Amino acid sequence: MCDCLVCSRIEQIRRGENPYFVEELSTGYVVLGDYQRFPGYTLFLCKEHASELHHLDREFRNRFLDEMSLTAEAVYRAFQPEKLNYELLGKGNAVHMHWHLFPRKTGDVPGGGPVWRLPSEEMYDEKYRLTTEELENRKRKLRTELHRLMREAGILNAR
Repeated sequence: MCDCLVCSRIEQIRRGENPYFVEELSTGYVVLGDYQRFPGYTLFLCKEHASELHHLDREFRNRFLDEMSLTAEAVYRAFQPEKLNYELLGKGNAVHMHWHLFPRKTGDVPGGGPVWRLPSEEMYDEKYRLTTEELENRKRKLRTELHRLMREAGILNAR
């Protein structure tokens, strides 16, 4: 049995049990972060269990990077941050590659700097969990922008 956190989340998506799931793309899954300390915080989970970009087949890697970029643009359009931070992380029981997309605004971190400067009690405070209605609204907003960009790119037929 795999103890990878990302693989577990992907299995939840496949079973229809991940409430944060937004959209499946050819190389990964778009999900909202469980905690929305940064409104619109989104992850793009790679479909392949790999720890490094260079471990991916070149064609898949190029599509993965393109789809991550498309997802990031959708996050940017949907949540209108001043800046969007991108991080490709994976360690511990989540060594499986996954992109973190953080919409940023002035003053969102006291003293500035990366989001990880915040104490974990702040990042993962229950007050940053959305109600079901808030979550559905945020997912709809992101999905709308993602579909618009996909149509523009010829990836998605008009819905």
